[in-house]
Amino acid sequence: MPRPKVYVTHPLFEGPRAALATRCDAEYWQEPGRPPREEVLRGVADKDALICLLTERVDEALLGAAPRLRIVANVAVGYDNIDLAGCTRRKVAVTNTPGVLDETTADLAWALMMAVARRIVEADAFARSGAWAGWNLDQFCGADVWGKTLGIVGFGRIGRAVARRALGFKMRVLYADGQRAPAEVERALNVEKVEFDALLANADFVTLHVPLMAETRGLISAPQLARMKPTAFLINTSRGPVVNEAALVDALASGKIAGAALDVYEHEPQIGDGLRRPNVVLAPHIASASVETRTRMASIAVDNVTAFFDGRRPPTILNPEILG
Repeated sequence: MPRPKVYVTHPLFEGPRAALATRCDAEYWQEPGRPPREEVLRGVADKDALICLLTERVDEALLGAAPRLRIVANVAVGYDNIDLAGCTRRKVAVTNTPGVLDETTADLAWALMMAVARRIVEADAFARSGAWAGWNLDQFCGADVWGKTLGIVGFGRIGRAVARRALGFKMRVLYADGQRAPAEVERALNVEKVEFDALLANADFVTLHVPLMAETRGLISAPQLARMKPTAFLINTSRGPVVNEAALVDALASGKIAGAALDVYEHEPQIGDGLRRPNVVLAPHIASASVETRTRMASIAVDNVTAFFDGRRPPTILNPEILG
């Protein structure tokens, strides 16, 4: 029986790559940067599987160009880059990599929060410039994090991991979510469920942990920013379009909020000039970017592909109904 053919839009780490080679014949995009659209369409044309990143659009055009395609393994938790309904209609399995990056993403959310509150990026640039003349009483005074109120929008695995870290900072933690967490989770994490508007009005730090879908696109826009305290900070490690960037730039410029820390952007990889402000910390979508986590993500994607072609249920399949 011929081995399945896989197109992979980024070189994998050594372990996952070796595991894939035991079961499939893989073609990798090897050049710097992300593959152009036409290259992805060419690559999948004769392939049985696609292992891709969130930067690749899996839409009707791609599915139409890949008549042999049977599984798409997205190396990400979010899958807003994939037409899941279209894949399901064509009996193409879709998988993602949930769970494995929760703690790493929570780490980065906290790193961004600390950095913007304590003006770490500004202070680092000043220290490197050679202009520092010595200690001064009011030099780079930022905001305390400990003892403040943290508002978590989206209380899934990552939101709860963020809340767990807040315990050591003796923070009041509010969360807003469509579903209430179990009582034992609320007790263990010392959190309180509130309405979204109440969270915005009371939190000193608002951190976003929602998936991108129709209901969350533009979730934070001018009305929501207007409800926040002028001393509050916004942190986003979810998806860029959850925040209306034009409204955020206006809120920052007018002092409606104190600052922001962003890992994701509305039109990635573009970062608007209005966000390049001293009170904004910018990161290039690195929430899950530890060697350990990214390797595990790649391994999960490979495990999904090999399981599928071995006749087993892929561990993190999103549309199991196609299995019959």
